[in-house]
Amino acid sequence: MDSREDRFGINMTRWCREHERYIEEHLDAEDDSAELLEYHEKKLSWLMHERLIHLLVTMMTAGAFLFALFVSIYLDWNPGALLLALALLVLLACYLFHYFRLENTVQHWYKIAEKLHDKSIK
Repeated sequence: MDSREDRFGINMTRWCREHERYIEEHLDAEDDSAELLEYHEKKLSWLMHERLIHLLVTMMTAGAFLFALFVSIYLDWNPGALLLALALLVLLACYLFHYFRLENTVQHWYKIAEKLHDKSIK
């Protein structure tokens, strides 16, 4: 494994894309669907955990943004508090975008799991 990846975390988009490619390749090869489903569900549970953590972080960032905004209003539009609120708003927008992508990926993986389940029953 790449040591840089160990230190700075994995690229979730690439990780998800590689997993989907792996599932598609093994589905086309007519591999054991039950094993493939079990493997996919394990990865899905990891992604759902990631989504939960990002939801909590997003909510805390939204709370911090609202707090900074209220403080800036209370202090008659204090420039320091307003700047902090603006920085938190940018961070919140980034977290919302990332959470949106995680949520859509999880829902897409639900459909993949259904497809694998249907194929394993046949």
